[in-house]
Amino acid sequence: MHSHDHGGSSAARADGGGSHRRRLAIACAITVGIVLAQATGAWLTGSLALLTDAVHSLTDSIGLVVALIAASLMFRAATAQRTWGFRRMEILAGLIQAALLLSIGIYAAVEGIARLSSPPTVMHQELLLFGAVGLLGNIVSLLVLSGGRSANLNMRAAFLEVAADALGSLGVMVAAVVIWTTGWQQADAVAALAIAALIVPRAALLLRESARVLLEFTPRGLDLEQVRAHMLAQDHVHEVHDLHASMVATGLPVISAHVVVDDECFKDGCAPETLSRLKSCVAEHFDLSVEHSTFQLETRGIAASETHTHA
Repeated sequence: MHSHDHGGSSAARADGGGSHRRRLAIACAITVGIVLAQATGAWLTGSLALLTDAVHSLTDSIGLVVALIAASLMFRAATAQRTWGFRRMEILAGLIQAALLLSIGIYAAVEGIARLSSPPTVMHQELLLFGAVGLLGNIVSLLVLSGGRSANLNMRAAFLEVAADALGSLGVMVAAVVIWTTGWQQADAVAALAIAALIVPRAALLLRESARVLLEFTPRGLDLEQVRAHMLAQDHVHEVHDLHASMVATGLPVISAHVVVDDECFKDGCAPETLSRLKSCVAEHFDLSVEHSTFQLETRGIAASETHTHA
């Protein structure tokens, strides 16, 4: 006997998806403009910090395009071939963005260290101007994305990318001011290293979170041993095995198990009541509510035959 409980309506998800797509499209257009401005500025000024920030912005724009595609696909209706639709696209998008960020972070670190010993002359006034243009564009993008940043991993990744890029633009401006006031050309390389230090840990964290979902680790906030103990405390339940929990996408945890109950449950009609209590158990008792549950109720004889088959 199985129980399936899907939370949230398709219409509501579609409305939210439309809002996310608009936010991402606006942010993407702004970021592409920033890339063009910063690339021009890096060519004119010879600044590594501005070049790093330009490539970071380019990475952001690619990531935002991926995020926009993901936001368009992840709310498509499920089919017989795609039973979850494209809900997991947001996880793949977050993984791609994290990989791109990690690559540019490593590049900035290597090139920045090389330039510390032999820094080129940087045009500080122009560098300050282009840094300000980038920061202004980033601030506008952040305002656009801020309303949806907690919706899912995809939107969170997009917001964090733009936030980090804003700090990168601020670093470029600080480097320009230092060079302008002190003549210390190494400030540009230091700013590039600071941007790299900002990018790498964030990218690693995003990679880890995406990998947890793709590898189907138990969702955070859910202790399966506690779940098993609470299920065993229900009337008529004797054993819980093949207990699995994972996260399909942000806000969509799932759980499944084989539950051995009294043989009489299939004769006196208490099986539906037992199943209902098990559903309520995982949906209401723990910090992470799991509303999509699949439980197979079975007799001791069936459980024994399964054990023999697996052995």
